Amino acid sequence: MLQTRVIPPAEGAYQYPLLIKRLLMSGSRYEKTREIVYRDQVRYSYPTLLERVARLANLLTAAGVKAGDTVAVMDWDSHRYLECMFAIPMIGAVIHTINVRLSPEQILYTMNHADDKLVLVNHEFVGLYQGIAGQLTTVQATLLLSDVEQKTADLPNLVGEYEQLLAAASPQYNFVDFDENSVATTFYTTGTTGNPKGVYFTHRQLVLHTLGVATVMGSVDSVRLLGTNDVYMPITPMFHVHAWGLPYVATMLGLKQVYPGRYDPEYLVELWRREKVTFSHCVPTIMQMVLNAKAAQDIDFAGWKIVIGGSSLNRALYEACKAKNIQLTAAYGMSETGPLVSCAHLNDELMAGTDDERITYRIKAGVPVPLVEAAIIDDDGNFLPADGESQGELVLRSPWLTEGYFREPQKGAQLWAGGWLHTGDVATLDHMGVIDIRDRIKDVIKTGGEWVSSLALEDLVSRHPAVREVAVVGIPDPQWGERPFALLVIREGHVIGARELKEHLKPFVELGHLSKWAIPSQIALVTEIPKTSVGKLDKKRIRLYITEWQANNATFLSTL
Repeated sequence: MLQTRVIPPAEGAYQYPLLIKRLLMSGSRYEKTREIVYRDQVRYSYPTLLERVARLANLLTAAGVKAGDTVAVMDWDSHRYLECMFAIPMIGAVIHTINVRLSPEQILYTMNHADDKLVLVNHEFVGLYQGIAGQLTTVQATLLLSDVEQKTADLPNLVGEYEQLLAAASPQYNFVDFDENSVATTFYTTGTTGNPKGVYFTHRQLVLHTLGVATVMGSVDSVRLLGTNDVYMPITPMFHVHAWGLPYVATMLGLKQVYPGRYDPEYLVELWRREKVTFSHCVPTIMQMVLNAKAAQDIDFAGWKIVIGGSSLNRALYEACKAKNIQLTAAYGMSETGPLVSCAHLNDELMAGTDDERITYRIKAGVPVPLVEAAIIDDDGNFLPADGESQGELVLRSPWLTEGYFREPQKGAQLWAGGWLHTGDVATLDHMGVIDIRDRIKDVIKTGGEWVSSLALEDLVSRHPAVREVAVVGIPDPQWGERPFALLVIREGHVIGARELKEHLKPFVELGHLSKWAIPSQIALVTEIPKTSVGKLDKKRIRLYITEWQANNATFLSTL
């Protein structure tokens, strides 16, 4: 152990814990009149937000919630969710942000596994909740959230309706200090097999993540995405890694915040127009849905800056948004990382390059943000050079990465094997420190003795003008081990066949951007590609569907 010089604090010096309450108290210092907006229903200022958080803290305490208890939320993105993201952890409890898009069986599992004590239920989910309530083992009370005049519902152990109880609660609450390493949030991430895994974050981790996000998005010149004059609207569910942590950032900076409720592309465009939104974030599939909305067809979205994460940002989507004057910026992270790890950045060298080179780097995973260490390792755990060519698993270190999985120490140990968090992503690092995600380890395709990145192939296929959406997976092949299989959603009024796709990809082979083995030998034209609960391509389901199609002797278009 290195022997360093440590000086004890002066007697009476305040030991300042990094708690979520510090973020809330900062926001109203900047623009007290800035608004929190929920659809066309609610609009209030930051002083009111502080008051409502205090009222909610009193409500929860009166309902029997104690420090260390877990309180679950089943709601769409709303002002209420924002209030819960502060009030619940600020009284020392843990907020469980339930993924309402999981199956009822999975939701039931996560609630029992998390030891939920009280559940806030949006009126739209009352039926879903009633279907699992009899099998819940730890829930002691429920609270109704309602956008309509409905003030009661058939919920077991119902405490009452949110707004009515809030109005009756005291607007003052003494939020005391406690250990910054206390767990503040938990949610469940689904994998390819087994039950969802519980990811959790402490107050300290969330405060540091908030400062990291604010720093990179507000200070890095080639990005410069977010400042106090921006109007923020999330298009990533608040149940998904706290909407990527941006509500905490927006509140700390006192931004105007716009919460859209259930996502509807047409209404998102209307909210953008009416509330003058300038900053959002989402996965590529949601971005594509917004572009395809009827309301978006004749709109110039100048001034809208959007961070794309969750899945790889391809060039076709970037250029489609650029044509509508939307500035996309790629970022990278995962549920276990809080999530932000890296963000696209153009340094002086890249700014002096061609427009094509700049776009290439704007859509990469980007440079690790401050306080994040990234490395590439091989199958034996050896570190690989940052030469832009050596491929291996991306591993990470940062003060805000989850330290394990709730009640699953063995899986947590696997996540942190060797003292680095293992992402499960194949990537390269170059001399500029840029991370380039090549694929998920489980999605890389080995064909003809060569490794093929499904992400790279999807990017090149998406550049065909007829292709609206694409997903590529590897399917077993007796001769080549695996062969790429592409699912395509075609744009209205366009046609494409397997041979046309092959002709489209051949120039990339000739330029050395693609192996000849990477050209799919079969494709399927579909009306919709399966997505996960957070809008990512669901390659597990895609493989299952292809297997079923093959078993039923479905006919595919062949490039052979």
